[in-house]
Amino acid sequence: MLVVALTGGIGSGKSTVGQIFEDLGAIVTDSDQLAREVVERGTTGFDQIIAAFGDEVLKNGDLNRAALAELVFKDPAKRERLELITHPLIRKAFAKIVESAKGDSIVINQIPLLVESKHDYKFDHVITVSAAEEVRIERLLQRGMNLTQIKQRLQAQSNDVQREEIADSIIRNEGSQAGLLSEVEKVWELLQLKNKNKS
Repeated sequence: MLVVALTGGIGSGKSTVGQIFEDLGAIVTDSDQLAREVVERGTTGFDQIIAAFGDEVLKNGDLNRAALAELVFKDPAKRERLELITHPLIRKAFAKIVESAKGDSIVINQIPLLVESKHDYKFDHVITVSAAEEVRIERLLQRGMNLTQIKQRLQAQSNDVQREEIADSIIRNEGSQAGLLSEVEKVWELLQLKNKNKS
């Protein structure tokens, strides 16, 4: 089994890349999705967040993600506090997915904040999806985010240089869909080879 990290900044297109890997046969999981699941109402994560941030992050008894995001992206100390709650829970959830996968699988974790999480994971291979900041900003504007929100999120994340420093493979996502597919397929061949050699 090969356990792979797929990282990239907001707007880089890592979800698109993740979907291509899934189509090629990988087991792809999304840390953002796991992050939502580990803080659902009734979970330990939910209780810890309310204890840390109070009722202002609640809406009709559920977690108000927009209010929480607004709070933590303005304040690095609060963001760190949130990550101290969520990161261990996300790692645990991902470990369960790896445990349940078949022995020869390639398991890919789409993890935006890999650099920020201090690499508290054991990955056999790290892939970074990179795109110029202006390309990413344009994509995020098309998604309906405003410039202030975009700048806050870009500033809260590592930059492409930091992500590329820890990567075994780099996928550039600034051109056509066909070009992207070709790049992903090349990395997929490399992953299959690595997985074969490992077993």
